[in-house]
Amino acid sequence: MEALALPLAENAHAEPAHKVLVPLILARTIPMDLGDTLNMPGSSTPAATLVGRFLVAAPSMPDERFQKSVVFICKHDDDGALGIIVNNKVEDLALGQVYKQLGIDGPKIANLQAVLFGGPVETARGLVLHSSEYKRDETLMIEGGMALTASLEILRDMAKGSGPQRAWLALGHSGWSPGQLDREMQDNAWLVVDADAALVFDPDLEAKWQRALDRLGGKGGGPGGRFDPASYSHQVGRA
Repeated sequence: MEALALPLAENAHAEPAHKVLVPLILARTIPMDLGDTLNMPGSSTPAATLVGRFLVAAPSMPDERFQKSVVFICKHDDDGALGIIVNNKVEDLALGQVYKQLGIDGPKIANLQAVLFGGPVETARGLVLHSSEYKRDETLMIEGGMALTASLEILRDMAKGSGPQRAWLALGHSGWSPGQLDREMQDNAWLVVDADAALVFDPDLEAKWQRALDRLGGKGGGPGGRFDPASYSHQVGRA
């Protein structure tokens, strides 16, 4: 396991008053032992899982940490769920800075690539969400041509051009205990939207929430299939 100190705001959804140094953890193991869940007895069936889809924060999302978030779900079974927020970044931290502090020689373009704030859980842990043509022994393969890897080796490969074709380094992740996500879904805090690599890796983070909502089409009441957040009520689906 590798670790180094990086500036990271405790709450990346708010303007930090100051930055603190936290250790970035790059461990071969993925949180919640994700690599073992695909064949676990008692795991949810593929028909019941949200793996490979987006959870999009409803306009009525009560948790400010997730307001206007688009979360790509990497794991969802009887043991809980895990996802990566793909439209929020760690302020003032570029991938090139991570390379530099790890002693990795990276391309100059890495200085322009954001590092995602993956969620409020284990914000010092680095996870790489990437396209599935790249695979290591510790890689978790995800439906829809996606994968998740947590190791220093993938960053080295990315820096020298032999890594995945598309990738995000994320600090932290979003996690739900058993039954927690189901309750939040019943409360209409989240909308489920089909995901694809094009939107996951789109660098326009600010537009991603609206673009994900637009995939709901006419359900949002907007013209031309555009989802109108102002027309949405948290009472949708209730009598």
